[in-house]
Amino acid sequence: MSYCKIVTDKLQQVLGWVDERFPLTANYKSHLSEYYAPKNFNFWYFFGSLALLVLVIQIVTGIFLVMHYKPDASLNAAGVPVAFASVEYIMRDVMGGKFIRYMHSTGASMFFIVVYLHMFRGIIYGSYRKPRELIWLFGMGIFLCLMAEAFFGYLLPWGQMSFWGAQVIVNLFEAIPVIGPDLSIFIRGDYVVSDATLNRFFAFHVIAIPLVLIGLVAAHLIALHEVGSNNPDGVEIKKHKDANGIPLDGIPFHPYYTVKDIFGVSIFLIVFAIIIFFAPEGGGYFLEFNNFFPADSLKTPAHIAPVWYFTPFYSMLRATTSDFLPVLWAFITLVAGLTFRATSCVWVKRACVLAVVGVYWGFFGLTVFGFTPPPIDPVILGVHLGRGFDAKFWGVAMMGGSVMLFGLLPWLDQSPVKSIRYKGGLYKTALALFVLSFVLLGFLGTKAPGYAFFGLIPGGPVAAVSTILYLAFFGLMPWYSRMDKTKPEPERVTSK
Repeated sequence: MSYCKIVTDKLQQVLGWVDERFPLTANYKSHLSEYYAPKNFNFWYFFGSLALLVLVIQIVTGIFLVMHYKPDASLNAAGVPVAFASVEYIMRDVMGGKFIRYMHSTGASMFFIVVYLHMFRGIIYGSYRKPRELIWLFGMGIFLCLMAEAFFGYLLPWGQMSFWGAQVIVNLFEAIPVIGPDLSIFIRGDYVVSDATLNRFFAFHVIAIPLVLIGLVAAHLIALHEVGSNNPDGVEIKKHKDANGIPLDGIPFHPYYTVKDIFGVSIFLIVFAIIIFFAPEGGGYFLEFNNFFPADSLKTPAHIAPVWYFTPFYSMLRATTSDFLPVLWAFITLVAGLTFRATSCVWVKRACVLAVVGVYWGFFGLTVFGFTPPPIDPVILGVHLGRGFDAKFWGVAMMGGSVMLFGLLPWLDQSPVKSIRYKGGLYKTALALFVLSFVLLGFLGTKAPGYAFFGLIPGGPVAAVSTILYLAFFGLMPWYSRMDKTKPEPERVTSK
């Protein structure tokens, strides 16, 4: 008997012993070798596996960073905050520390890049449609956790932009009625951003959010493998199976798509390495200039802005001024009125009425077109709310609501087809305007409030128009998706 035969038999015995106690082989078959995916995946389907890869990179590099990082805002003998000094120690004295730190900081931006592209693929191919609504909602949970993880981690270097960015963002929570002031104190752990805040954010960033994030990723994958993957045609491959129950238009995920994903991973790692070694700051977008200076509560940076992946939503916050509120109210009223007329569901009609009444009441007391209504003192839940909410509240509501709107896509899209391949010009135009508005909002969020395009076009009105276009993509989707002229979907997936 050859040596290889002996080794193979021993490995099979070990595998058999494990399978008797843990479903290793069964999981391998159900999730890899016998999980049948559509045979027409294109490059858009790289980004799901790339997101998983970046998550692993962030966890591994984060573990090594935690070995040397100290969440302490007190000053050391040199008068430098300990947290900031520990980051400098990692960068200068730890073997490979600069590489690890840049992998983690660049990985944060790359994570959002691949996640945004992954979400865009879901939008263009209708991956949120039935029966994948729960997959989409799990994905939205991952996105929200990712935003929280990035926000909490951004404070940890204890640089100037980290400190003041956290100060500004946490203060926004005070605009929430009733619970706002107490909530902001709870998040900070103090009345100002301090050592307590740093320790609290460290606990959230290192322990709490990653546990939730890993759980949601597992749920996302389990739900995906339960109903099967979507494809560029939007055709359900489970409708056509052979005598053995295998989809005619499906191929095993392993080895076919694992090999294909390895190619995508290789390209990604090349780009990732180029950024790490040659441009880790990303031109000031991945690591800001002000964050290379220790936090100073007595010196405010000239321009405080979040990292680039938050800037589209930050622009909506800034665009929501008292002058913009009447336009926003009119838009919400229009959308609610159209929905009330189009739907036959009693609960949806009631929701539309409540939305208009709530928004109108919320705006009541604001100066609209030069007219200030008389004061009212409504008491809701035993809390005196006075003359309505100010622009700051609506800006915070706009910023949070604009993220949550993605979760409504499975119920907003009324098109008879899933994929953009078979949708008409109306939907494609709406999607193009949405992408344009998102990019413009992201760009303007990185600029100072007084920025003007080419020194001529002020950025404020552009941000306001882009905000309306962003909201219109979601709010008007039930109508333009139903009115759109579509092509019939094929019975079987195509090879294009």
